[in-house]
Amino acid sequence: MNDSNRDDARGSDLFYGTDQQDKPIEHTVAQRRRRQALIASGWLGAAVVVAALIGAVLHFAGASNSVDRARLTIATVARGTFVRDVEADGQVVAAVSPTLYATQTGTVTLKVHAGDAVRKGEVLSVLDSPDLTAKLAQEQATLQSMRLDWQYAQLQARSKLAQLQETYQQAQVDQTTAQRDLDRSRQAYKLGSYTQLQMLKAQDELEKAQFALQEAKMNVDLQPKQNRFDIGSKRALYQRQQDLVRDLQRQVAALQVRSPVDGRVGQVQVSDRATVAKDSALLTVVDLSALEVEINVPESQARDLAAGMSADIEGDGQHWPGSVSAVSPEVVNGEVVARVRFIDAKPQGLRQSQRMSVRILIDRRPNVLMVDRGTFMDQGGGGFAYVVHGDIAERVPVRLGDASVQKVEVLGGLSAGDQVVVSGTDEFNNADRVIIAH
Repeated sequence: MNDSNRDDARGSDLFYGTDQQDKPIEHTVAQRRRRQALIASGWLGAAVVVAALIGAVLHFAGASNSVDRARLTIATVARGTFVRDVEADGQVVAAVSPTLYATQTGTVTLKVHAGDAVRKGEVLSVLDSPDLTAKLAQEQATLQSMRLDWQYAQLQARSKLAQLQETYQQAQVDQTTAQRDLDRSRQAYKLGSYTQLQMLKAQDELEKAQFALQEAKMNVDLQPKQNRFDIGSKRALYQRQQDLVRDLQRQVAALQVRSPVDGRVGQVQVSDRATVAKDSALLTVVDLSALEVEINVPESQARDLAAGMSADIEGDGQHWPGSVSAVSPEVVNGEVVARVRFIDAKPQGLRQSQRMSVRILIDRRPNVLMVDRGTFMDQGGGGFAYVVHGDIAERVPVRLGDASVQKVEVLGGLSAGDQVVVSGTDEFNNADRVIIAH
């Protein structure tokens, strides 16, 4: 190869690419710090600009706060039928579940067990009270004695009256005899056969006979009254003893504890052959044909409840019509106990203490302005609400009325179609205007 060709080849190698021209540039620590400072200053400037824009918007809108719309619940004010009701959970209880007690001190013998089905009048347990049984026997003997006294008093009264009547009749005979003697004495005196003294003696005998007759007649007249008093006193004692024996018989009969209703034995509170004191609880009988639902209602809602109000009972996915049967007058822990009974026949398969949901209808009114319930009702005493206009929520004064489970009545301050923030207003900090951010 000649020199010219060699120069050409060398020239072509020098200009074939730029690899020989590129060289890595090493950054120093100072350069990297300057670069980070520039980036940070750029972000800071952007934040200042955004803050300035938000502040300008807030100032322009007259708002002092901004809240994300996703945190709020907004409802529309509308007119419709307002149903005021109370909703509460409860449990099935027996309206009739009497507890039976020991009427006397003694040893109890159980005839049934918990869960047994029983009929009205069936013997559930028997008390053994020797003292009461012995007392009954003694009083029965006393009763028999008093009955004999009463009968004897009746016999004595008849005998006494008969004696007095006999005496009266004898007095009548004696008077007649004395009268005849006086008549003969007067005739004999006139004929001179009797002296005056004999005539006067006959006259005295007549007067004595007349006095005896009057006394006998008075005794006969008074004796029936006396007999009534004597017999009445004996009869009163006899009847009093009869009542005492009858009461003891009732107490002895009560030693056999019988079921007052058809149902099932609930809780048995004593052991068989145990000695119990008087008035000790023995067992409970549950009348399964008279089941009700017992609910606890807050005091603020219970003031409008009354017996006879309609109710809807829900359980196991089913609904049954009901009616409020009773409302307790006592408030316990801020709640009032109420009971709801089934209007139709008792549903099959209900169990005591089964959980149920009850809704009680208090009032139903058409054409009422209302809005959904929410936490705004509790803020500021329910005196204001936030109405949404586009992206601005403005605080306005309102007047609220009755509240139901889902709705609250609007008496003033709002109109149909208004958008109201019903929940989430606690983040507004009582501001007059708030921006709602998307």
